[in-house]
Amino acid sequence: MSSSSHSARLGVNSARLGVNSAMKFANTSRAPHLHPLLLLLHNLLHHNHHNPHHHHHHKTIRLFFELSPFDSSPTPITSTNENSIYENGIQTQIYLHSHVLHRSKYFSALLSDRWQTQSQTQKPLKLNLGIPPTPASLQSYITVFELLYTPDLSNSIDSVSTALDLLPIALELLFEDLVKSCVTYLESVPWTEAEEQRVLSIVPFLKQDESQELLSRLSAPTESDTSEEMLHSLVSSAINTYPNMAFVKAFVAKLLRDYSSRESAKRVLEAEFEKCIGVVKESLEDYSSPDFRGDHNETEAIQRLNLHKAMTNGKHLLWLIERMIELRVAYFAVKAWSEQASFTADLQRAFRDDAWRNIVPGLPAVVLRCTSKLANAVAAGIILATKQVRKKLVKEWLPVLIVCKDNVSPMSPSNKSLYLELEETFLRIISTLPMSDSQELLQQCLSFSTRNVDDCPHLLTAFNTWFRRAARPPQTDDLY
Repeated sequence: MSSSSHSARLGVNSARLGVNSAMKFANTSRAPHLHPLLLLLHNLLHHNHHNPHHHHHHKTIRLFFELSPFDSSPTPITSTNENSIYENGIQTQIYLHSHVLHRSKYFSALLSDRWQTQSQTQKPLKLNLGIPPTPASLQSYITVFELLYTPDLSNSIDSVSTALDLLPIALELLFEDLVKSCVTYLESVPWTEAEEQRVLSIVPFLKQDESQELLSRLSAPTESDTSEEMLHSLVSSAINTYPNMAFVKAFVAKLLRDYSSRESAKRVLEAEFEKCIGVVKESLEDYSSPDFRGDHNETEAIQRLNLHKAMTNGKHLLWLIERMIELRVAYFAVKAWSEQASFTADLQRAFRDDAWRNIVPGLPAVVLRCTSKLANAVAAGIILATKQVRKKLVKEWLPVLIVCKDNVSPMSPSNKSLYLELEETFLRIISTLPMSDSQELLQQCLSFSTRNVDDCPHLLTAFNTWFRRAARPPQTDDLY
């Protein structure tokens, strides 16, 4: 070998098949049988290079891409130009200096005394490295061999795809400097979803200290459900931090719809529902039973604060109820809403008073919208509530509707539409109850009637249905 080849960083024997031709052949139909990469470690010394009695010579590594004796195909190779080239053993050769190979612990071990006998040091040592039969794979190996000559690898990786192509080879060859460089790059930049999947497939082959930063991005550090905690924080922020920003609520609503675990979303929404309804109930209770022992102005200020807290958290409740219905996880809310005897009593007392009108004029509408949303979901079969829950829902909230109709004036068109919708929904739910229960509740609905009987067809239909059923002969269990 000439001295010029010793000094070359990476040489390709132009008399042999060129790299481009080798890559071209890698895509032929016989490539799977021809893919092994043969590395020949050619020792130019007759003795150990540490022997002080001999001059230092370079060991070289020659890279061949050729038919392996381990993978020979029983099928005869057809006579084409490309196949004939391989049949004749014309290959690409890459020459590398042996002293740089010691950067790779894999090659360093192969070049050590314990792996070479006297006879092996006088002839090439062959080993078989299988690589995928694609031009990209071959080029990645060549790039790794080039980087053996680069002292500082800090700027050698310029893209995620490059890092992911080279890292498995660096791991295979135990090229620790390149492994570190690839991992450092991957830790510092964003990935696409496809790239993330490749990172996940490589992480198991990294040492713990190498994979720690990557894993911290890929998964939660503890066994606690951090996804649910994150979702809870987002929902809480949407209703508390950005209460008047509709686009934030719309964005969180989409996250809830797309969230993979409906059970987790259910738990998050139920927890926030309990929190909000607790605040509304407490505020109305304090408003309905004020402490007059203090200064009059101070008491009035506290009353105003109580009503504003009830109004704000009532809006939160409405948004939460809409999300729960949308995800079909609202049974908890319906059941809780049907068990609010003291809350509905406080609302009736508050709405009979005129003080709230100038402070929170929209409070009755917010409360009744919450009721209407839940009642509509029950009547439509979106929420399959039990008979007891259906009955209590109407029984507890029907008086609130009646008080609002009697005391909220003048009645705006939107309120009139809301009241009518809730009336119709309550009557539909009453029609699902046993005759004795529906008889009791229908009598409380007489206030739904209007000056013109033709303006309340929903009430007329409900009573006609009840009387039709009442006139029907008893149905026995005996079918014979």
